[in-house]
Amino acid sequence: MTAHANVRVIETADVAESSTIGAGSSIWHLAQVREDAALGENCVVGRGAYIGTGVQLGNNCKVQNYALVYEPAVLEDGVFIGPAAVLTNDTYPRAINSDGTQKSADDWEAVGVTLRQGASVGARAVCVAPVTIGRWATVAAGAVVTKDVPDHALVAGVPARRIGWVGTSGRPLSESGGYWVCSETGETYVEIDGELKEVTKQ
Repeated sequence: MTAHANVRVIETADVAESSTIGAGSSIWHLAQVREDAALGENCVVGRGAYIGTGVQLGNNCKVQNYALVYEPAVLEDGVFIGPAAVLTNDTYPRAINSDGTQKSADDWEAVGVTLRQGASVGARAVCVAPVTIGRWATVAAGAVVTKDVPDHALVAGVPARRIGWVGTSGRPLSESGGYWVCSETGETYVEIDGELKEVTKQ
């Protein structure tokens, strides 16, 4: 393991020698970080969480207890993965091939989930690869995401559908005079062709 300054790895965690752990990051009890995974600075991997082979985490990411992040997932800076959430990696999951032989790593091609800066996935939600969760988007607890989520979208349900918009604070935006406004930050957006574009930032 390549670990930088102020890294905390609890004794019961299983961290591969070939992984890279950024400065200030913490790996808690019973978590597993697989080979060649790379965590940025100040990341937190909670109890029992799984980080797959080669998974990439940016800075300031949080992967909560018992979340499963399968390769080749990519998490940009500031991504939050809630407790027991799952990022899948197999479009056509099977234990065996059509001839009955057990599948090996060479018998399937992993596909990943990408989470853009500041995106959040709620507790027990499932993101079915391949999908991209946009910047600052929020996936509600228990949702099942089967298609890409736009920046700032709030999606919920099975399958997940957009039910609103959220700002960088994570709070839902309110519509006012044709604009979408965050009551906490004052950020103002306009919706154009199903996408949210920032107008001002205070």
